[in-house]
Amino acid sequence: MWTRIGLIAVLAPIAAANFGCAPPATGTTMLIEDKVYTVTPASVNVKAGIVTGEVTEMKVTERVEKGSGRVESPAKLTGSLKLKNTSADQTVRLVGGKIQYIDAQGKPIKLEESRTEPAIRFATYGSAERLDPGQDATQVLDVAFPAEALKAKKLKEIRLELVYLPSPYREEKVNFTVSIGGQ
Repeated sequence: MWTRIGLIAVLAPIAAANFGCAPPATGTTMLIEDKVYTVTPASVNVKAGIVTGEVTEMKVTERVEKGSGRVESPAKLTGSLKLKNTSADQTVRLVGGKIQYIDAQGKPIKLEESRTEPAIRFATYGSAERLDPGQDATQVLDVAFPAEALKAKKLKEIRLELVYLPSPYREEKVNFTVSIGGQ
C-alpha cells in the first residue's frame, strides 16, 4: 500500500506539469484575414456577337496578415459570368476567354511576373462546351488581379474577351415506315 501511495506522490507532479500547469507555448500565430475590395458596378451586361450575358457579384479579395499588412495570397477577381446564345439558328461552342485590366490611359495593367494571365476555362455543358439557340450557362470567375490595379484611380475598366465557334443549327424530322410482329 505504501508503494502505491509513493507511486502516486511521484506521478502526481509529473501529470500536473504535463496537463495544465505547464507554461503556455510561446509560438506566435499569424492571423490572416480577407481584405475585400468592392467593384463598382458589381454587375454589368455584356455582349459579344450572338453571345450576351451578365457578369455579377464582382469583388476583389486578397489575403493579408493582420497587423503587418503583409500579403499572404495575392488579389483575385471573383464573380459569376452568365452567357446566353441569342441566335435563332446557330449553336455556339465556348472555347475560352481572357480578362484584361485597363488603366486610365487605355493601356493594359500587367500582372506581377510570378502570376499567370487571367484566363477563363468553360465548364463542360453536357457532352461539349456548347450552347444551342436560346440556351444559357453560368461560369464562376476566379482569376488573378494585378496589385497595381488596387491603387486609387488606377483601374478604369475590365475587358472580357470571349472565344467561341458558331455553327449552323438545324433541326430536321425524319419519318420511316415500320410494322410490329409481322403485321
